Amino acid sequence: MRYYVIAGEASGDLHASNLIREIRKQDEQAIVRGWGGDLMRDAGTEIVRHYKDTAIMGFVTVLKNLGKIKANIRLCCEDIRTWEPDVVILVDYAGFNLRIARFAKSIGRRVFYYISPKLWAWNTGRVKTIKKYVDCMYTIFPFETDFYARYGYAVKYGGNPLVDTIATRPAQGESWREFITANDLPDKPIIALLAGSRTQELHYVLPTMLQMVDHFPNYQFIIAGAPSMTDADYAPYLQKRKVRILYGQTYRLLAQSKAALVTSGTATLETALLRVPQVVCYNGEGGRLSYYLFKTFVKVKYISLVNLIFGGEVVKELMMQHLTERNVLNELSRILYSERDREKMLRNYDEVIRRMGQPGASARVAQLMITDLKNLQ
Repeated sequence: MRYYVIAGEASGDLHASNLIREIRKQDEQAIVRGWGGDLMRDAGTEIVRHYKDTAIMGFVTVLKNLGKIKANIRLCCEDIRTWEPDVVILVDYAGFNLRIARFAKSIGRRVFYYISPKLWAWNTGRVKTIKKYVDCMYTIFPFETDFYARYGYAVKYGGNPLVDTIATRPAQGESWREFITANDLPDKPIIALLAGSRTQELHYVLPTMLQMVDHFPNYQFIIAGAPSMTDADYAPYLQKRKVRILYGQTYRLLAQSKAALVTSGTATLETALLRVPQVVCYNGEGGRLSYYLFKTFVKVKYISLVNLIFGGEVVKELMMQHLTERNVLNELSRILYSERDREKMLRNYDEVIRRMGQPGASARVAQLMITDLKNLQ
């Protein structure tokens, strides 16, 4: 069968790549094309456009780039029409993908959605769009099943792909000495900086993170380089600070870190699954306007997946005007030096891990999709 897969950012590229590998295992005739990144390409996908050229975030930035967004949508729609896939698989990335869902359904394509848009956080009205244009929705959090049930839409939960990724990560038994030797690092404890995968995130979050370098001289700060970034992207923020960047080693880096400063998103959950104490840092363009819009429309108490899954505050979230040097310093000091606070966070992580369930999500979802596609034909 012919599968057209669309992912619009690094996390989507990761999860889509794992799903594609499992589909190809279970469907030997599978041909895959789509929009994504290097990981999807490595999994056997013909990439039409890389997510680095399409990822746009923030209220104001989206408004400034409406022309580019519309052009990408037109290109994607025309490619789907020409290629004629058996199914279009949309991975998160709601602003783009829900428009594609409408088009794909209008020309008779089957539409599957993997990793639901966060409608439970805001814009619940989009549930009507999903019910109308999406044949099957495959969720990654159990609470999403209950959310959709309230709107009379049945979804399928196959587990969370991050559990698979963590369980099968390379170098799991790597020692501290092996890690620092392999990367030519000094023998100093590490604080990891996960500043996001998009240039806008670097601009609004990384400068505050880097202010911590001067406050913790006994630690080395290492940036987990995003796959879509290069040294040139980070250079304007580093100035004379001695901060290393390690690419393609995020899990290895976290596993050896004493703490992490993490931009809100999938990385907060990855950090928790690896049991690394963290402070969540979020900011965006637009200043007071963005904060007003956020507080007005977001319908959940927390922004990090860790806190949402737990149903309470496990990690501190420093948002918008609260993301200051003083606040980050206080919270980072707390999780580094207070054994009680560290242990409490780790115990809560264990409960989050329990709720996430067992590995095997990608294989289970691939099987569900293949079966559903046959049943819908």
